[in-house]
Amino acid sequence: MISLDNLSISYGGWTLFDGISFMINPKDRIGLVGKNGAGKTTLLRVITGEQQPTEGAVTINGECTIGYLPQQMRVADTTTLVAETAKAFDEVLRIEADIERLTAEIASRTDYESDGYAELIHRLNDANDRYHILGGDTREADIERTLLGLGFKRTDFERPTREFSGGWRMRIELAKLLLRRPSIFLLDEPTNHLDIESIQWLEEYLKNYNGAVLLISHDRAFLDNVTTRTVELSLGKIYDYKVPYSKYVVLRAERREQQMAAYENQQRMIEKTEEFIEKFRYKPTKSNQVQSRIKQLEKIDRIEVDEEDLSRLNIKFPPAPRSGQIVADIKGVGKAFDTKRVFSGAEFTIERGQKIALVGRNGEGKTTLARMLIGELEPTEGEIKIGANVNIGYYAQNQDDLMDGEFTVFDTLDRVAVGDIRTRLRDILGAFLFRGEDIDKKVKVLSGGERSRLAMARLMLEPYNLLVLDEPTNHMDMRSKDILKNALQKYDGTVVVVSHDREFLDGLVERIYEFRDGGVREYLGDIWYFLEKRKVESLQDIERHDKPAMKAEEGATNVGKQSYEQKKEQEKLLRKLRKAVEMIEAELESVEREIAAYDARFAAATEYNADDYAKYDALKGRYDHLMHEWEKASYELEISNE
Repeated sequence: MISLDNLSISYGGWTLFDGISFMINPKDRIGLVGKNGAGKTTLLRVITGEQQPTEGAVTINGECTIGYLPQQMRVADTTTLVAETAKAFDEVLRIEADIERLTAEIASRTDYESDGYAELIHRLNDANDRYHILGGDTREADIERTLLGLGFKRTDFERPTREFSGGWRMRIELAKLLLRRPSIFLLDEPTNHLDIESIQWLEEYLKNYNGAVLLISHDRAFLDNVTTRTVELSLGKIYDYKVPYSKYVVLRAERREQQMAAYENQQRMIEKTEEFIEKFRYKPTKSNQVQSRIKQLEKIDRIEVDEEDLSRLNIKFPPAPRSGQIVADIKGVGKAFDTKRVFSGAEFTIERGQKIALVGRNGEGKTTLARMLIGELEPTEGEIKIGANVNIGYYAQNQDDLMDGEFTVFDTLDRVAVGDIRTRLRDILGAFLFRGEDIDKKVKVLSGGERSRLAMARLMLEPYNLLVLDEPTNHMDMRSKDILKNALQKYDGTVVVVSHDREFLDGLVERIYEFRDGGVREYLGDIWYFLEKRKVESLQDIERHDKPAMKAEEGATNVGKQSYEQKKEQEKLLRKLRKAVEMIEAELESVEREIAAYDARFAAATEYNADDYAKYDALKGRYDHLMHEWEKASYELEISNE
């Protein structure tokens, strides 16, 4: 479908691509990966024809259509949401007009046996086929389904596009792209402006799509759920793996090990051969053997080892100064802008050392609450009390707006740094991969990933004990995200993170606050626990609200039957949950008795016993785990009883 042949791109003396080639076939699902700056976006622009390669060519099948979603684009301000989205069907409308014209012309003719009449019939059939392929007869339903899937509400459909923020405008362009049904989607970070539910909807759409998909994403879960092939760009070369991202990571490590082993074996053989040649070069009796070894060396196909890309983000947050036990107390908090209520009734407490996530659809209030925590916004109802000695570090989603594009990388830190840390600015920038001449670059020429790293570097300049991070991983590559996650896991302060990146949140946060339908709900568990609960709740909502209309009599019968079945299922679930709580409580009592026995023994002990203390620590760990399980089970029982 699309063939890339020996593509090279050079800028001055620097080579971005060095003779790369690969094929994109119909129905391929390809994840394009590589660190920031490897050339992923450039490759998409070469395929679309927006950029020309220095050498090589891109060959596109004549019938292939391309749908390209760049990271940034402009949306028209002159129409409503639904009218702008309907522009995706421009070709459908043209075909519709052609069908009407051809139908009228055929109806006016009587030369049924002529070649001209047969040609008109043939053109009409082709037009009808194309019309159905492009979804002409279901376009209104398709527009509605796509907009709802991407998180818009029906009340948004007639809103002017100028009222939507940049992230929602990107969704409008994505909706138009999906509705055009091209032969191949080229998607550059499509999840950056989507919430978790919309990402899951897009995953299902792309998995079932009839065309090909080539996408760039730093969302590992999204790549694993959508793609079946991974193409890696690294140091000017390309490596093609016929597996999803997680399997690619394993195969890449294995390939590297095999390559190194073969390279080292060959190097030893070459070294011994060269030693033999040097030792016997001037001995006439060995001349034939020497010449044979020289020819042998000349014929060797030398193994080249891929240069390992070892540049990594090296982050360690400064130790957090001790704050009070209560970091933030959120009591009945709500926020409205003029007549638009964003959310209300938020009621929870953030304690020292907790790591929590704020999730939910865009526009439901996650960023609004984050800005309230740092004092940038005031609640319109309720209050937020920040605890004693809390010093807040904030990473904003709109970092581009908060940094002066005319400042250099170094100046950006130098202007906010105070005290001794100013002597360490170059080390801090080096840890964030700004080295050598990079620190003299102006902010306005930095890529999205570089700006994210620079903004994160600013958080290193002061020891905070509460980090409020709003979409910190947008534009970060896989390695940078992994290292940031590792640093946050080791950080001894409190973390509140707004994110839609499921893989990033996995293992980082222990409780979730979901903003939904104007309220805030707590989930005592990790991100996968939350998603599983949401899936069950969503199915229950669908059963509750979206049953098709039926005849009154049949409806009454089914409702009665449904209520009985639901009641049985509910009672069964409650029994199961009660039993789980009771079992955990019984085990907790047993562990408490064992801990009490050890406490009494230690109080009377005259010497230290390492085995006893190891068993005691294990019991305390077991107790903490059981308490966590009891909280989850009790919470599930509580909400199931509502």
